[in-house]
Amino acid sequence: MIRIIYLLIIVLSVSSCISTNKLVYFQSKKFSKTTPTLIENKRLEYRIQPNDVLSIRVTNPLDKTAPNIFESEGQTGGGNNPAAMFYITGYSVDDKGMVNYPNLGKLKVLNLTINEARDLIQQNVDKYMTNAAVIVRLVSFKITILGDVRNPGYHFVYNNQATLPEALGLAGDLTYNGNRKNIKLIRQSTSGVEVVLLDLTDPNLIKSPYFYLQPNDMIYVQPLKAQLSRTNLSLMGTVFGAISATFLILQFFEIGK
Repeated sequence: MIRIIYLLIIVLSVSSCISTNKLVYFQSKKFSKTTPTLIENKRLEYRIQPNDVLSIRVTNPLDKTAPNIFESEGQTGGGNNPAAMFYITGYSVDDKGMVNYPNLGKLKVLNLTINEARDLIQQNVDKYMTNAAVIVRLVSFKITILGDVRNPGYHFVYNNQATLPEALGLAGDLTYNGNRKNIKLIRQSTSGVEVVLLDLTDPNLIKSPYFYLQPNDMIYVQPLKAQLSRTNLSLMGTVFGAISATFLILQFFEIGK
């Protein structure tokens, strides 16, 4: 009886092992060569949406002593939590796609890229200042990453673009037990919520329009079945231990009769 129990535990242990094929990203024989492999990828530029928060700075690099009517507290950020500071001092895009900037009033930035929004603000600033430089950044690029990653939670991207691997890097990468073939991407769109399953082991993911993330995307990494097996194995080991102990006690009393 005890031998059967130990045999069952060994079988479960072997079945819970994780294959290397489930851990390697972007698997392809093409990548085994030393020569570079070109994969066509269309870089999608993010377009500003309602509720985005922009950091807008106007400077005069040629004459820093010249008066700047566009200076305001909304141009500063930092401290222990830069993301929170940017939210407080940044400029929010309202539900009509307008941003209200001091001395310029409301400007429509809906569906503009960050560079296009910068050019629009630059054109308006040039009416009041010469040699002005406008800097615009998206500071509300927040991504939520949950599941089998080393550092789950929400993460801010201090860039206008981010890829799925970059976001997972912010979360410390997947754990050993994260399912790289079943990454769930949840994205809010104007028509509803999109849910897409992505495979990190497939090199064609680089061609996917979901390779580049958007603000407020949510990523969920499911666990491998092997991890669940190991969790169950620990429980079953405890149960089998109790059974074997009971069996020994019963045998002891049988022998004593």
